[in-house]
Amino acid sequence: MEKILVVDDEEKIRSIIKKYAEFEGYEVKEAKDGMEAIRICKEEDFDLILLDIMMPELDGFSTCREIRKFKQIPVIMLSARGEEYDKIHGFELGIDDYVVKPFSPKELMMRCKVVMSRNAMKSDNPEREIFEKEGLVIDFTGRTVTIDGERVDMSPKEYELLFYMVRNKNIALEREKLITEVWGYDYYGDDRTLDTHIKLLRSSLGPYRKFLVTLRGVGYRFEA
Repeated sequence: MEKILVVDDEEKIRSIIKKYAEFEGYEVKEAKDGMEAIRICKEEDFDLILLDIMMPELDGFSTCREIRKFKQIPVIMLSARGEEYDKIHGFELGIDDYVVKPFSPKELMMRCKVVMSRNAMKSDNPEREIFEKEGLVIDFTGRTVTIDGERVDMSPKEYELLFYMVRNKNIALEREKLITEVWGYDYYGDDRTLDTHIKLLRSSLGPYRKFLVTLRGVGYRFEA
């Protein structure tokens, strides 16, 4: 049974999410603040964390940062604020999705399903798959990116987006196609999420952002 940790200082929100999640067959554990969430994550394993941003003592961003120091667990952030800055900051920390309150519990459960399903789709590949171009080295098997000899840390979605585009290099990729392949066919989010990740990816690629070409009115292409 897949296990979810719900972190929110509002008992009502935790109760609603727990009700719907248990109905979907998930095991649910609750934490009322970031400090409690960190303690619980050190003691138990989870398949997903639903993490509120605005909490007393330790906010969601800080909580996510601390948990990621010792465990890599998929995270969906919940917030009453939908500002682009908050979304970008969250994605920079490596979150998998961002949901603005008030939200539909049914939609939230669908997002949980998509995130956990994608995280579970990991298969061992006996042959190392590597892409090299100038000083950019992408190791698909090891899931690493190196620029001029220096390892570059990216969020999980940045890796997925880059890997998909490189595997389909020199092909015009429509926005809808990218969203479907990277976020899933049943993704209900704002397509601006793609633009946010492209922006983050370009920043991460540094001098090799030149390979990521915008096709106005169409989408993007990794040109190398």
